[in-house]
Amino acid sequence: MDPLELRDRLRGAIAFPITPFQGDLSLDGDGFARNMERLVGSGVVAIVVAGGTGEFHSLTPDEIVRLCAIAVEASAGRTPVIVGVGLNASLATALARRCEAAGADGLLLMPPAYGRAEDDGFFAYYSAIAQSVGIGVFPYARDHAVLSPALVARLARLPNVIAFKDGHGDIRLWKRIREHVGDGIRWLAGVGDDMAPQYFTAGAEGYTSSIANLYPDVAVRLFELASSDALLAEELVQQHIQPLYSMRPRRRGYEVTTIKAAMTLQGRPAGPVRPPLSPLADEDAVDLEHALVRLAEAGRPLGAVAART
Repeated sequence: MDPLELRDRLRGAIAFPITPFQGDLSLDGDGFARNMERLVGSGVVAIVVAGGTGEFHSLTPDEIVRLCAIAVEASAGRTPVIVGVGLNASLATALARRCEAAGADGLLLMPPAYGRAEDDGFFAYYSAIAQSVGIGVFPYARDHAVLSPALVARLARLPNVIAFKDGHGDIRLWKRIREHVGDGIRWLAGVGDDMAPQYFTAGAEGYTSSIANLYPDVAVRLFELASSDALLAEELVQQHIQPLYSMRPRRRGYEVTTIKAAMTLQGRPAGPVRPPLSPLADEDAVDLEHALVRLAEAGRPLGAVAART
């Protein structure tokens, strides 16, 4: 896919699927294919394979390429497939080329494993990956990778850098970057579904969703509200999405663990998480069930749940 075409298609909810594993922690390729078939055509504007929710850091390069190939086959050109690459420039450029050859439409550039870098170091890392392929790419700022407005502007001048994903939740920094760089790239909110309304009021054009694993229609609805009515979007978050997100701070890694456990409750392929993530604690099981019920109720008119409780 041409990078500019991919950029133009990234206005909406972008699904970040989990990576299902077998009980022995081996990759469940058949399960992943079934999950992809459900996401394709669901209304999400793209699917990002091997992102944070997909446990990128626990996957081998061969597994990532296999996931890419499965997603590309399931999509059959209907929904763009984007693949996470990163860790270091050498590994990432080699993986980027393999994913491009496997049919990926774009790449999410995960932060480097070593993050104590100056702008020039970050630029060398992200630009090396971008320049190794012809498909569209976008850098992901999170954790230790704090990208300055000047750095994002340098990256945005690369011909195949088509977007910027922010995972910090620092709205002030986001605004400074957004104002400094302008409208040549797509601006993606990447902290979580619960923060989408705040980001859209600050200029976001798309957002990355983990709840799309559970109810892609809710992710699409959240985008539609966030891009048109921030108050209604926040009401949707508070009534239906926040119960799930409020579980995240309980244990490190719960942003992945809770999604996989909820998918298991739905009877969908998920399986365990790989180390260093931990499984759902027994004492959190009931709360997760309740949170999933609230999320399922998002298809009802806003206020309906509050009115009956």
